[in-house]
Amino acid sequence: MNTEILIGLTGFAFVSSITPGPNNLMVMASGANFGFWRSIPHMLGISLGFMLMVFLVGLGLAQIFETYPALHNVLKVVSVVYMCWLAWKIANAAPPKKGEAAGTPMTFLQAAAFQWVNPKAWAMALTAVTVYSLGSSVWAAGLVALIFGVVNGPSISIWALMGLQLRRILTNPARLRAFNWLMAALLVASLYPVLSG
Repeated sequence: MNTEILIGLTGFAFVSSITPGPNNLMVMASGANFGFWRSIPHMLGISLGFMLMVFLVGLGLAQIFETYPALHNVLKVVSVVYMCWLAWKIANAAPPKKGEAAGTPMTFLQAAAFQWVNPKAWAMALTAVTVYSLGSSVWAAGLVALIFGVVNGPSISIWALMGLQLRRILTNPARLRAFNWLMAALLVASLYPVLSG
C-alpha cells in the first residue's frame, strides 16, 4: 500500500470513527450512566468487532451483497428494528438509586455483534475496503482492519470520557432521564441516512 493511500485511509478512519454515530452515542451514554471503566468492554467490543468486520468485508463479504442485493434490504430492516430497540432501552434506563448502579453496560460480545447491524459501520467498512484497499488479499484486508483498530479505540474513548464528564451534571435523576431520552432520540435520528437511501 503506498503512502498516499495509507495517509488517506488513516484520515478516513479518524474522521469516520470520531464523528457522531450509533457507537459513539451509545458509548457516551454508557460513560454517563456507568463510568469509563465499566464501559471498557463495550469499547473493546466496538473496536475489535469492527476490525473483524472490516477484515471479512475486505476478504469479499461485500461481493455477497452485490450478488444478492435483497440481503442488503434485509440488513437494513434488521438494523432499524435493533437500533430502535436499543434507543428504547437507553431512553428507559432507570436512574440509579442511592448506592447502586442501574442496569449494566453493553458487554464485549454485544458491542462486537452490534457492528453487523450498525449502518454507519457498514458504510465505513465498505468505503474503506473499496476506496483505500489494494486488492482483496488477506494482507490488504488485515492492514485496513489494523489501521481502523489503531484509530478507532482512542476515538471512541473520547466519547466515553465526554459521557463521564457529563455524569457530574447528570446527578439529578430528571437530568439523567432527559439525557438518556436525548441520546435515544439522536440514535434514532442517526437512522435517517438508512431510511432515506
